[in-house]
Amino acid sequence: MRVGLIIYGSLDTISGGYLYDRKLVAHLRAAGDTVEIFSLPWRNYAQHLTDNFFDALFQNIARANLDVLIQDELNHPSLLRLNQKLARNLTCPIVALVHHLRASETHPRILQSIYRRVERAYLEGVNAFIFNSATTRAAVNALAPNTARMPHVIALPAGDRFRQNISLDEIKTRAQDNGALRVVFVGNIIPRKGLDTLLDAFAQLPRADFTLTIAGNRSIDAAYTRKLDAQMRAQNLDNVNFAGTLTDAELARVLRTSHVLAVPSEYEGYGIVYLEGMSFGLPALGTTAGAAREIITDGETGFLIAPRDARALAAHLARFAQDRAFLARCSVLARARFVQHPDWGTSMARIRDALCEWKKIPRT
Repeated sequence: MRVGLIIYGSLDTISGGYLYDRKLVAHLRAAGDTVEIFSLPWRNYAQHLTDNFFDALFQNIARANLDVLIQDELNHPSLLRLNQKLARNLTCPIVALVHHLRASETHPRILQSIYRRVERAYLEGVNAFIFNSATTRAAVNALAPNTARMPHVIALPAGDRFRQNISLDEIKTRAQDNGALRVVFVGNIIPRKGLDTLLDAFAQLPRADFTLTIAGNRSIDAAYTRKLDAQMRAQNLDNVNFAGTLTDAELARVLRTSHVLAVPSEYEGYGIVYLEGMSFGLPALGTTAGAAREIITDGETGFLIAPRDARALAAHLARFAQDRAFLARCSVLARARFVQHPDWGTSMARIRDALCEWKKIPRT
């Protein structure tokens, strides 16, 4: 099978979405399929819309003679006219790989209206969908009702990137450690990830009883990073450490020695990081916005708070610090939640099975 994949930038970009894309490409190639990557440059939204006025991408796709074309839905502003032209000239089905919708994020009202219209037009112009969660599928169907009957597959991301073999005894012993509760945040340093809310929660807690390690790229949104630095100075958060971008081995060491993972995102299409933390037996703190609720069972494998509710976040962290027996129970349940989750191979095989079927779909 000859497969094309359209992305922005490099497939090696560090994020949950790009990890998903990499796992899919690797699985398809291991199965004997040919996968050609079509990369568009990262620019702002308005500039991405101008991509529709150029034909180079269409010509490259036409020459590739594909059986199926997958498009990371993140690229949707660049692909409206392309998909119209593909519908008129080629026969391969277009499959949108949806991690989460731009329209699901928080934006100023005028921009939100524009984003919704552009994204809806894109979604209604493809033939089938790969969804990373039931939540993402529901969001797409709500924005673009005409997609509800289109072929789709839900293939959950996995959390087995680190392949840790951590024992329940180690997890229980770690939870009973004396000293500060060790909290870790993992994610790109962008507003949607809610790190400012986590810092606000830390400002409400005794400094000596909590530490926070932040693992993530500080260079993506320089203005937001400067805001966080100022926030830390103003709140005197000397128990918080920015570790920057870590290698997998470095991140594994941090996760293995932490007690709790806290990523209070304003929205997550899924949240691979919660599962990755659970692979080390870390209860997760996420929010009710998006698909974190598909992973975190409130009060058992972690807690779900409303977005931007720093007070509730602080209260849950305080409970973990004060009741180490409760922390141990949640840690064991978190590890069990990870163990029962499908691995990457299982999820990617679901996608390949669907692609093999969809390549027979006639263009409409």
